[in-house]
Amino acid sequence: MKLDILAFGAHPDDVELGCGATIAKEVANGKKVGIVDLTRGELGTRGTAETRDRESEKAADILGVAVRDNMEFADGFFVNDKTHQIELIKIIRKYRPEIVLCNAIDDRHIDHGKGSKLVSDACFLSGLLKIDTKCDDYDGYQEPWRPKAVYHYIQWKNLEPQIVVDVTGFIQTKVDAVLAYKTQFYDANSKEPETPISSKNFTDSIEYRARDLGRLINTEHGEGFTVERYPAVNSFFDLK
Repeated sequence: MKLDILAFGAHPDDVELGCGATIAKEVANGKKVGIVDLTRGELGTRGTAETRDRESEKAADILGVAVRDNMEFADGFFVNDKTHQIELIKIIRKYRPEIVLCNAIDDRHIDHGKGSKLVSDACFLSGLLKIDTKCDDYDGYQEPWRPKAVYHYIQWKNLEPQIVVDVTGFIQTKVDAVLAYKTQFYDANSKEPETPISSKNFTDSIEYRARDLGRLINTEHGEGFTVERYPAVNSFFDLK
């Protein structure tokens, strides 16, 4: 299955929070999108790996993605080394995405920055002819593949975006996908310990951050990304 966009997250719910509206918009525009979670989020304070598995499936259905995989790397302890890079190269070559979206380059949770660099490095290495990989789904070696662009969504920290996507009309889909993770976010009746993302303020921030970015680009809602290379336009008239 060839994908137009492949979105990576260190944990289930990272993709939904970071770029859920962008994904919903691209799916509505006919693009084929997939999600790959690096871990099952098993170290999360609230819920369990099993509840996160079920929640991530529901969120994927809400967003309408074509596929969702989980690498089952160790939450909190995965590293950016050859072993992990090779596994991601196999996935990138399997789905051959034109665009990759991944974690923030710097963030409060240590896995986000680690995951960002791991995915970015794997995207580059995936294009090298002399790295041989075989996919479990079929016999024979995989062809090299390097995505055209890698974009990093913004998470806890208010990083300065270099691209803002107009996601007007898709913010509610994003919110619905995020709230599919019932164990993780605000629930007045929950008896679980409080976390930085379990407050009502955090849930409310999904929309008010999108509104603020939308304001800056003269639209209703926006999602911000940082880039690894300059985006190209044919003329100034391509810009809003």
